[in-house]
Amino acid sequence: MVKPSLKPLPTELDELFADIRACRICVDHPIRAPLPHAPRPVIRGSATARILIAGQAPGTRVHASGTPFTDPSGDRLRAWMGIDEATFYDESRIAIVPMGFCFPGLDAKGGDLPPRRECVPAWRDAVMASMPEVELVLAVGLYAQQWHLGKRAGAGLTETVADWRSILEATSAPQVLPLPHPSWRNSGWIKRNPWFEDELIPALQGLVADHLRRPD
Repeated sequence: MVKPSLKPLPTELDELFADIRACRICVDHPIRAPLPHAPRPVIRGSATARILIAGQAPGTRVHASGTPFTDPSGDRLRAWMGIDEATFYDESRIAIVPMGFCFPGLDAKGGDLPPRRECVPAWRDAVMASMPEVELVLAVGLYAQQWHLGKRAGAGLTETVADWRSILEATSAPQVLPLPHPSWRNSGWIKRNPWFEDELIPALQGLVADHLRRPD
C-alpha cells in the first residue's frame, strides 16, 4: 500500500491569500467602471514577516510577471532599502501588500491609474491581522500613507515624507516610514528634496537591517 505524501495543511494566511488571488470584485462588483482587463492580484507575505512594503498597485510589467517590483522601480526600492533581490523576495521576512492588488490600467497620458477602490475595504484589515509579526511598514506613496497613518498623514506626499522622523516616533506596533514611489517619474522630486537621500535613506537602511537581523 502506497502511503499518501504528507503535505502541510494550509494556514489561515494561505487561505486568505488564495482568496485574494482569486478575487474578481473589481470586475463582478466594481465601484464605478469595472477593471478593463482580467484581474491578476499580486501579493506576497507570511505570518513571520517583520517588514511590510505597502505599495500602490502593480504596473504593466508586474501585471505580466505576477511578481511585485519586477521593474526599474523595484531596483531603486531595493537600493533604498540596502538589500539584494533574494532578501527582498524572502516572504518569511518581507511582505509586499499593495493598496490595490491588480494593475488598474492606464490614464489618457499613459500613466497608471490610482489603485482600485475595492481592495482596501474587502481585504486590508484581514491581511494586516494575518501578519502579526510586522514591526515596520514602508508606506510607499500617498495612498498607503493615508491608510496606514490616518490623521498623521500630511496634506500631500512631500509634507508626509518630510515628517518621517516624527511619524517614526509616533507610530509603534508597527512603526511606519513614509516613502515616495521609487518610479523614475519621481526622480525630479528626489533632486528637489536632497534631504531624502541624505537623511531618510540612511535611516531606512538602518531600520531594515535591524529588523532583518533580529532573531525569530
